Amino acid sequence: MSGAKVWALHLAVLVALFAAQYLLPPYHATNLARVLVLALFAMGYNLAFGYTGLLSLGHALFFAGGMFAAGLPAYHFGFSAGPALILSLLGGGVLAGAVGLFALRTAGVSFMIVTLMFAQAGYLTLIYFNAWTGGDQGFAVPASGRSLFGFALSSDGPRFAVAWGLFALGFLVCLALVRSRFGRVMVAMRENEERSRLLGYNPFVVKLIVLVISGLYAGLAGGAWALLFGYAGASFATIQYSILPMLYVLLGGAGTVAGPVLGAALMFWLIELASGLTSAWLFLVGAALVVLVLFAPKGILGWVREKVWRGLP
Repeated sequence: MSGAKVWALHLAVLVALFAAQYLLPPYHATNLARVLVLALFAMGYNLAFGYTGLLSLGHALFFAGGMFAAGLPAYHFGFSAGPALILSLLGGGVLAGAVGLFALRTAGVSFMIVTLMFAQAGYLTLIYFNAWTGGDQGFAVPASGRSLFGFALSSDGPRFAVAWGLFALGFLVCLALVRSRFGRVMVAMRENEERSRLLGYNPFVVKLIVLVISGLYAGLAGGAWALLFGYAGASFATIQYSILPMLYVLLGGAGTVAGPVLGAALMFWLIELASGLTSAWLFLVGAALVVLVLFAPKGILGWVREKVWRGLP
C-alpha cells in the first residue's frame, strides 16, 4: 500500500475517534478522553519497546514526572494549562534522558531492573516531599490551572477536544517517525544491534534519543491527565503505571502505530465490563490476556500484519 493510503487510513482513525464523542453517551465519551490520554502514554512506550526493543519498567516515573511538572505549578503558582503542558513535556523528557544516561549502560533484564529502581526512587521522593506533592493522597488541580485559551477543561467538550488534539498530534508524529529513516534505524536496533553498530550507528545514542522521545510522550500524557481530570498523586509513579502501557501495547500490537490506542481502548472497557460483572474482574482480564497470548501472541494488529497486511506500520 502506498504512503498516501497509509496516511489516509490513519487519518480516518483520527476522524472516527473524533466522531465517537457525538455517538457515545456522555459517560463513555468522558471515558474515551481517558483512553486517548492513556493511549498517548502507551504510544511513547511503544516507540521504546515495540520499535526499539527497550523493555522498561520505569515509564511510570516519566508519566508521574509530567503529571507533577504540570500539576505543581498549577496548584502552587496558579499556572494555566498551556504553560503547564509545556512543563509536562520537559518533565518527562528530562527524566527520561537522565534515567537513560545510566540505564542504557545495561541491557536486557538489567535494563528493566534499573528502570524499575529509578521509578521506585521517584515514587519514594514524591512521598517524602508530601508537603508539596500531597504524597499518596495527592491533590486536586485548581480550576485556574484547568483553563486553556479561556475554555474550562473540566467541561466535557473542551476536555475531549484537548485529549483528542494531543493524541492526534502524538499519533501523526509517531507515524511520521516510524516511517522515516530514523524509524528504520530503531527497528534495526531491535532486530540486530551488533549489525547496526557495524553499519555506523551508535546504539547508545540512538536508544537515548528514543527513550527521551518516549519520555516526552509519557510526560505529556501525565500532564494531560492532571489537567483534564483534575488530580495528581504519587500512586501514578507506582509499577502499575509502568505495566499498564506494556499491556496496552502487547494487546493492540507492539511495533504498530495504531496498536496502543486499540489496546488501551480494549483493556479499559474490558476492565469496565468485568468489574461490573464480578468482584473477581482481574480473573476475567487475565483469562482474556491468556487467550490473546495463545492465539495472537503479537497482539491484534500484529496478527493483522502477519496474516493480512504485511505493510502495516
